[in-house]
Amino acid sequence: MAGAQPVADTVDTGFVIPFAGAPGYESIAPTQMTTPDQLNQPLGQQTAEEIAAQIGLEPADALTEEQYRDLISGGGVGGNREDAAVIDECARILTNTNGRPLYSGTTPSVLASYGLYVNPDGLLESPANADAPTRQVNTLIAPGGFVGTWLRNNGATHTLIALYQSAYTVQAVYGFAAQQISGAAQLVTNTKGNVSSEVGMSMAPPLWIVNFALLYILKPSLAAAMPANWAPIPPAVADAVKASPTGQVAFSDYASYFE
Repeated sequence: MAGAQPVADTVDTGFVIPFAGAPGYESIAPTQMTTPDQLNQPLGQQTAEEIAAQIGLEPADALTEEQYRDLISGGGVGGNREDAAVIDECARILTNTNGRPLYSGTTPSVLASYGLYVNPDGLLESPANADAPTRQVNTLIAPGGFVGTWLRNNGATHTLIALYQSAYTVQAVYGFAAQQISGAAQLVTNTKGNVSSEVGMSMAPPLWIVNFALLYILKPSLAAAMPANWAPIPPAVADAVKASPTGQVAFSDYASYFE
């Protein structure tokens, strides 16, 4: 693989640097939904394969089914059940699209297009919240961390190389910067024309592409379950999340905004 090459001239996504990500890749990331039926719709496998090719990945770069099962069960050489559980939870959060609800107690929620999720304690938050597995996984995927070490020890060095040669590497820099400047709430402002709206960090182009690349190398069908479009968070909800010192609010107080 030659790795990723920027695919297009810069397009106005409504996101600013660093939230827009690396120039040339903006057109790959989800756009704002334009019809209600697009809400929380997954990409589907065909679109996922097209995106993978544009960021420099192909099916042969992904783990085998056996390697994937070993990794997320804590198996393989140097496996770790606790770290595996974090990775599995991340995959569930990032694919919280139609047909893939998350449960807090008995309450189901599907919120991926908003860049939000409900944690097991019933709190609504950005997947980049300090409390979230999707934020805590950063130490596991960092160079020299658990994931890279596991891949090397379990016959998947080619997967690690493909990941680093893809758009993942450049987008991770923008994603890290975006998270560092976004406080407890971890929401992103999008401004197109005179309209400003908020969406969770996971739907900003660099984070979405980073997460897509990670899920794709785990299992391409997981990447296909990611949200195809982003949706503005209802303003009252965004205001409440931003006003919360932890960036979290009780989902039960705001669930009606998502019905």
